[in-house]
Amino acid sequence: MDGKAIILAQGMLDDNHAKTAHGLIRGTERYEIIGVIDRQHAGLDAGIIVDGIERGIPVMSSLQQFQEHSLEAQFLIIGVATKGGYIPDDMRREIREAVTQGLSIVNGLHEFLGDDPELSQLAAENNVRLIDIRKPRPKDQLQFWNGSIAEVLCPKIAVLGTDCAIGKRTTARMLMEAAKEQDLIAEMIYTGQTGWLQGGEYGFIFDSTYNDFVSGELEHAIVNCYREMQPHMIFLEGQAALQNPTGPCGPEFLISARTDGVILQHAPGRKYFGNQSSLGEIPPLINELELIRLYGSTTLAIAQNNEGLTQQEADQIQKDTQELLNIPVVQPLKDGVGRLITLIQETYDKD
Repeated sequence: MDGKAIILAQGMLDDNHAKTAHGLIRGTERYEIIGVIDRQHAGLDAGIIVDGIERGIPVMSSLQQFQEHSLEAQFLIIGVATKGGYIPDDMRREIREAVTQGLSIVNGLHEFLGDDPELSQLAAENNVRLIDIRKPRPKDQLQFWNGSIAEVLCPKIAVLGTDCAIGKRTTARMLMEAAKEQDLIAEMIYTGQTGWLQGGEYGFIFDSTYNDFVSGELEHAIVNCYREMQPHMIFLEGQAALQNPTGPCGPEFLISARTDGVILQHAPGRKYFGNQSSLGEIPPLINELELIRLYGSTTLAIAQNNEGLTQQEADQIQKDTQELLNIPVVQPLKDGVGRLITLIQETYDKD
């Protein structure tokens, strides 16, 4: 574990823009999360805000308040995704204060703190680091696709989604944890900054990788995982969505990774991509399943995100969807994903 960390949520802790914060609050092996800065929700437990589970992670209004309570950290993690990945002025002020208080900053946004001369000088003066985890690696450290994916004989299950910010990483991590609870060796290939922040050992950051190397980096991560861990199953964290017009993504997982099966994350209460009518309506689930089939894979189950639904509505939609598609539909945050591990074992049992 790298050390104790405070998450900067910038008043968005109850919003999808804070999905990095949500993931870290639910669990991370890389940092010990001791609190969250969020003026809108100060005084509450962060876990209650995220999913109703108390986790002993206090939300306070400022870094100063943490210091007043004698809570010391080594890192401040930017836990939100801003529009365009830029750092707002008010967030920059919080970062500057944290640096002067001796905290290293972990930044997953597209704007790099290390490129800011003032912050870089301030960090040097206070002997702390500015960790820009989305900064692209040099091209000579990246891999081209070479076909070595054929070596991987265990099931490779991609968790794809019908939209962005819909719970793909959360479900992938839950699947990995559920498999381990059943005494199976399982790993998740992270493809975003939050997966790395949560302690992922195998993966890369998809949207900071030069396009020519995406397929190769994905293959390289999976093959290394298989060679070193000999897992019973590997879960791939999907990105964006096959049909989202702002950044269609997914064929790399289905083709380059030769995915064996797909768990498809879907939010039936969400009508438009990104909840914006200008982006168009999310197509019917049956269309997505057919598209996945045409790419050469099979949808094993639907993971239902209950955003915007009452529990009664969610339960009825789960039942109706299961009858329509004739595949399992689960509500991960309500029921867990253990039955999907059994499904994967039964589907790909070679004995």
